[in-house]
Amino acid sequence: MEIGISTFVETTPDVATGKVVSHAERIRQVVEEIVLADKVGLDVFGVGEHHREDYAASAPAMILAAAAPQTARIRLTSAVTVLSSDDPVRVFQDFATLDGLSNGRAEIMAGRGSFIESFPLFGYDLQDYDELFDEKLDLLLKLQASEKVTWSGKHRPAIQNRGVYPRPVQDPLPIWIGSGGNSESVARAGLLGLPLVLAIIGGNPVNFAPLVDLYKRAAEHAGHDPKKLTVASHSHGFVGETTEAAADSFFPSTQYAMNKLGKERGWGPYTRSTFDAARSMNGALYVGDPRMVADKIIHLRKNVGITRFMLHVPVGSMPHHEVLRAIELLGTEVAPLVRKEIAEWEATNQ
Repeated sequence: MEIGISTFVETTPDVATGKVVSHAERIRQVVEEIVLADKVGLDVFGVGEHHREDYAASAPAMILAAAAPQTARIRLTSAVTVLSSDDPVRVFQDFATLDGLSNGRAEIMAGRGSFIESFPLFGYDLQDYDELFDEKLDLLLKLQASEKVTWSGKHRPAIQNRGVYPRPVQDPLPIWIGSGGNSESVARAGLLGLPLVLAIIGGNPVNFAPLVDLYKRAAEHAGHDPKKLTVASHSHGFVGETTEAAADSFFPSTQYAMNKLGKERGWGPYTRSTFDAARSMNGALYVGDPRMVADKIIHLRKNVGITRFMLHVPVGSMPHHEVLRAIELLGTEVAPLVRKEIAEWEATNQ
């Protein structure tokens, strides 16, 4: 069972002071967070791509590359790369370069993305949303499989027997499919035999179990061994010394960020009662003391089949020292509990 962190490198106002950390400072903070995550024994750190003022990470591979020489073991991934509006050749080259810098620890998490700012920025039509992803994923997988590529499509100039360099240390360079829970994208990942990441950020996480089953059935139908495929989740959360302290620390910035997005997307107000309900065992927030967060991750593993868990922290902007402490607790207290109990459970359920 792998445990890690994901971040969108948010730069919203501090709800207590109104101060907004600069993009440059927040980027440097995230590098520090990655280094700490490696030090405390976490398995993976993901940085998400966005192209708007309240997020500082438009180039995740650059941030991960800054941390690569300062870390030894932790895997470094995008979370996600918005492949539909990017060039698969450059994506592959960036992450192959990261793979070299980290000596084989890079991953690509490819997705459509839930934000649309990158499409007009790079000259793409939202009407081509699904077609763009399908076509560019096809090219990315060809780049993964072969040094020289011949390819043609509708939305990018053709490639005729061209080599793409550098080549990664890993063969193949891992490519994951990120999904918000769309059954079509889940089935596609299974048919392609690619590892899957589910964004479980609302509702009861156990409701994602049928999607994991669909993924495995699709993989088996296509001739892949479902036992060899990895399923990950990305969920909001925070670890504190006590459950009450964790909730009180995490709520203000989460409320600010959720209400900001709610105004853009037509959601209702995000309240403390909404937040508290999601902290229950049947909710999608992983907020609490180490024992409580560990119990929820174990519950997810046993009931949904997740084999990698990524805690998304912070949501909105929190004091940097609080984020560092949450990462430390996740690595030193939560992860050992989860690994021990899952190993014992697996030993008796084989």
